[in-house]
Amino acid sequence: MTELETSDATRLDHTRGALAHTVASSTWRRAFELRAADATIAPAMRVGLATAVVFVAASLLGYRELAGFAALGALASAFGRYEPYPRLAGKLALVGVAVVGFVAFGGLLGAAALPSAVLIGVLSLAAGVASVFMNAFQLTGPGPVILIFAATGAAGYSTSSSDVLAVTAAAAVGVVVGWIAAMLPGVILPLGPARLAAARALVVVGSLEHRGAERVSAARAALGRARDVLAASGHSRARRGHGHDLALLLDAADDAIDAWVVDGDAARIREIARHERELRKVRRSGRLGGVGDRPSGRTELPVPARLLQVARANVRSATLRHTAIRVAAASAAAGWLAWACGLGHPLWASMGAIAALQGLNFTHTVQRGIQRLIGNIGGAVIAAGLIAASLGFWQAVVAVIVLQTAAELLVLVNYALTSLAVTPMALLLTGFTSPITPEAGMTRILDTLIGVVVGVIVAAVTVSRADRHHLVPDQPTRVTTANGPISSTVKRGSSNSALGNETL
Repeated sequence: MTELETSDATRLDHTRGALAHTVASSTWRRAFELRAADATIAPAMRVGLATAVVFVAASLLGYRELAGFAALGALASAFGRYEPYPRLAGKLALVGVAVVGFVAFGGLLGAAALPSAVLIGVLSLAAGVASVFMNAFQLTGPGPVILIFAATGAAGYSTSSSDVLAVTAAAAVGVVVGWIAAMLPGVILPLGPARLAAARALVVVGSLEHRGAERVSAARAALGRARDVLAASGHSRARRGHGHDLALLLDAADDAIDAWVVDGDAARIREIARHERELRKVRRSGRLGGVGDRPSGRTELPVPARLLQVARANVRSATLRHTAIRVAAASAAAGWLAWACGLGHPLWASMGAIAALQGLNFTHTVQRGIQRLIGNIGGAVIAAGLIAASLGFWQAVVAVIVLQTAAELLVLVNYALTSLAVTPMALLLTGFTSPITPEAGMTRILDTLIGVVVGVIVAAVTVSRADRHHLVPDQPTRVTTANGPISSTVKRGSSNSALGNETL
């Protein structure tokens, strides 16, 4: 057998192993696992607040038919939930520009009255672009599917240039409201993200006493993450007053780890870990038990990377380009298949494929696919009931706000539960711009099934041979996220991605 034949055989075997993983009973069991999540209430409340504000404003100004697009713009506030506020400001601005741009693009496609098959192809290419944009700037949150959902909605609504301007303006207003809602907590608690990151790091440090040396690297990584968040909170805040105390606390935690590694004395680790509860309190400042009085030589904080620098480095990544191609291909294949089957909303199938491919690796792709399908089935039942009830405008608004808030609360717990809330919310949003029937829920299930199956197959065929998480279950692996909790070890085959992306 030649070297090329051996390589092809190895690739084929790896694909077979990936496909076998999708039907394993353990894979499906893990889809129902619930993950502990903290600090979810505040982010959920700000998204719910932004959504409520745009709906009320749209109604009072007489633009109820555009309220759904304003609400889509307000969803920008769901991105970057644990980022320090200076960095969050920039990332939300980028998300906002993207949302407005995709709404305008979708509106133009609708006004051009493109055939469905062509529209699916164009928006699938746009999905690849959206994937590059989101991953290059590390814009964690609902992910690129939110941009395609926005473009799809605009394409379905717009028949003229005036419609394009109207939906674009509505989305822009929603983005501004969402940006303000996300940034408001920074006025009250500017170091809130840094305190939370430090608290999470101390949890990992405290676990050393019982979990052994294998957690040392995890503790160091968590402390490094906390320093990065603190440094990105602003130069003056990070290096003076309470920010300086936080830096010294992180230094003391590093010193405690050193002492534990050398002599096994866990007393200092326990002392440091006790500050975790204090850090989770809603306070602008406060003494940290005298820790700040201790001298340390590690107080130099890292220089925060700028967004453009991060994007330039990421764009050169072969993985990023590979992901974009997979997303575009899966989106087009799923959409065209649904269209060929005569389904009324083939782009929903495209979005199902896009959402499935947002996993960290093939294991997460499969888990997200299973969870999305399960959540969509339950969500479609809820949506059918809500639609059949013939809700009035304000009743539908309340339902959307409650469902969106619930999705934000559950996104880090289990993606199936998130989909359970997101599916009826998405269908109700669609109903603000065009009539929708209870049968739409069944169509959503069929489209999702097509999208998930196509997405998983594309992922299996293109899975990297370096991605072996699905082949060796229950082994630790390092996972670091751009925002959200750091977990240096996760169970291979874990049901929840640390990215915490909820998608429509």
